[in-house]
Amino acid sequence: MGFIKRFDAQLLGYDFVNKEFLPEGKDEHYIRYQQKEKNGFRKLTGQEVDMLVRNGNMSDNWDTVLVDDPFNPGLVRNCIFYGLVRIGKLEPQCLEYHDLRLPVGLYNSMIISSDVGDNVAIHNVGYLSHYILDSESMLFNIDEMETSNKSKFGNGIIKDGETEAQRLWMEICNENGGRKVLPFDGMLTSDAYLWSKFRDDKELMRRFQEITENAYSSKRGFYGRVGKGCVIKNTSSIKDVNIGDCTYIKGANKLKNLTINSTEDSPTQIGEGVELVNGIIGTGCKAFYGVKAVRFVMGVNSSLKYGARLINSFLGENSTISCCEVLNSLIYPSHEQHHNNSFLIASCVQGQSNIAAGATLGSNHTSRANDGEIIAKRGFWAGLSTTIKHNSRFGSFTLLTKANYLHSINIDLPFALVGNNESENRLEIIPAYWWRYNMYALERNAWKFVMRDKRGEVGQKFEYSYLAPDSVSEILVALDKLYRWIAEEVEPCATDNHRAIAEKAIAEGYNPASILISSEGIEASSRKVLLKKPVQAVMAYREMVKYYALISFIDYMMANNAGLEGILSLDSDGIDRCWMNVGGQIFRCSFIEELKHRVKSNELNSWDAIHAAYRSQDDTYIYDKARYAKYAMEQIIGQKLSLESLFQLADEGVAIAQMVKERVFQSRLKDYNDPFRKIVYDNQEEMDAVIGSINDNDFIAHSEAVCQQTLNDIESLFVRKYTA
Repeated sequence: MGFIKRFDAQLLGYDFVNKEFLPEGKDEHYIRYQQKEKNGFRKLTGQEVDMLVRNGNMSDNWDTVLVDDPFNPGLVRNCIFYGLVRIGKLEPQCLEYHDLRLPVGLYNSMIISSDVGDNVAIHNVGYLSHYILDSESMLFNIDEMETSNKSKFGNGIIKDGETEAQRLWMEICNENGGRKVLPFDGMLTSDAYLWSKFRDDKELMRRFQEITENAYSSKRGFYGRVGKGCVIKNTSSIKDVNIGDCTYIKGANKLKNLTINSTEDSPTQIGEGVELVNGIIGTGCKAFYGVKAVRFVMGVNSSLKYGARLINSFLGENSTISCCEVLNSLIYPSHEQHHNNSFLIASCVQGQSNIAAGATLGSNHTSRANDGEIIAKRGFWAGLSTTIKHNSRFGSFTLLTKANYLHSINIDLPFALVGNNESENRLEIIPAYWWRYNMYALERNAWKFVMRDKRGEVGQKFEYSYLAPDSVSEILVALDKLYRWIAEEVEPCATDNHRAIAEKAIAEGYNPASILISSEGIEASSRKVLLKKPVQAVMAYREMVKYYALISFIDYMMANNAGLEGILSLDSDGIDRCWMNVGGQIFRCSFIEELKHRVKSNELNSWDAIHAAYRSQDDTYIYDKARYAKYAMEQIIGQKLSLESLFQLADEGVAIAQMVKERVFQSRLKDYNDPFRKIVYDNQEEMDAVIGSINDNDFIAHSEAVCQQTLNDIESLFVRKYTA
């Protein structure tokens, strides 16, 4: 009748794996014995069985209830056992976590073919089936907790006898599934990006899938695991979930087909009303207060809070999403999205990003098909109630003002403020806005991302500096465009020598408040684009490149105990001009091509090997940055770097470092001096008591210390030899 099947009660707890899926000579427990060794248990004595029965316990066969010593049968009450149950040491102790105190033992629970670790407290677990529990864990008020014979624990694999239709894919970056990837335990944001990006490389796609499948057994019969020191209480349903050490789960509604990684040093917590299905959760993660996630990966130290919804998406390390909805997206590390009515779909957001309230990024209802995408490089900030149309792309550190952007846009001027002037019907851009007007936020963001990186296990070293090879390469491209636009404004018929024309005009005092340029390549419309303060943008970009070069040279000389001759000897010919942000780590494009070749040639045969290849670049990154800095400087000054130009850079670097410190202070000081900010306070003392004095600002103190260190480094490393 209906979907309910009947079978002999004596089979409950047995035949976990159908005989057709068992290797010859193996029984249903052979994988279980691999997960937890067979030895160390004994049968119950007759006296122990009598005591267990008097304590209200039942079993279909007491011979299949095995125990370890010491075993106190008085600590097992009102339980029902089916199948092979193995119970570890039980001693008269109590376990405590926060205000929950439970005596060790098994109470008021049904336990089916499971292994119970030493001194575990199991209270009121209505249905516990095919689990291996490690020592000193606490299970309290759980309705059901079971493992199926074909459990995958969130990994994108299929078991013996299953078809491809039963494989779990995660459809990131695009709603039509064209960039789908297989989730797996230990997956990094970088893995997801490479897999989703290079779709035209069929062999690479095949190898990624092969590597993932080879990492896991297709055999049926794996038991779910609960690690040491876990606390699981007041939870409704747990099915096919591997739970790492020291995980804390309270009040969850449904947890299904998951791997929850957790360690004593970096515990994961899952809270009230949470529903998580088909996912991988990294160490140190948090999911609280009614969040829903389906087909997802949460990177290490990431959080879902306050009703957030994460579907077909990868949330990168050190990120937080709350009160909003994210679908079909790949989100790099250090992403923040906190507000109830923001929406992000079909996007690749490359980290150090923030999505404000009311932002609707990528609703495909504005397109003819659900195959659009948004790509936002690191540092992307979308303002309040911002809407964007597919397809759109944004350069590093793009700041969008509150607006309804009706057309697809392509912003490749980094550090720009972008707005849609509805009254004038035009897009408006201020290049290098962050550097010129909001240095406090730019510098503080880099600092806070480092401070918030609480990963216990560091899979990759992330680049948090806003000036790095990826953003500087964008600056060089942006400078070429600015030179062309200025030259075309000064000499409308100019077709080449744009830089020379622009620099000559600037030297002669050309400095317009704005210029109108064609929207070609910038916006999918026929209207003009207003480029504000283009000459100041040129100057700002040049300062940024010089500051990047200065810091890179200092880092290189400090790391290699080198002098200025070491900088001059760096080979800047044939340098990679292409850099790629892969999951928060910046790589030369040539390295990525080499990595792809090594994967396809079977040299890299596991994800661990691929991750080791990522880490191999850590040792050369300072060198690579310095080489690229030399190249970038030569592009800026228009000639090969010389000793004299290094001395000139040092002189300018002193001024730039002091300017950065001053702009940090001044951009924050505006908040303190704003008369409208003061109107809610009766006096300065009340304001200082509420928000603190600018003189007590920790980051400003940090900024001053960084400036002084930079000045000290310049003085000690850029030594000029004066002649009489």
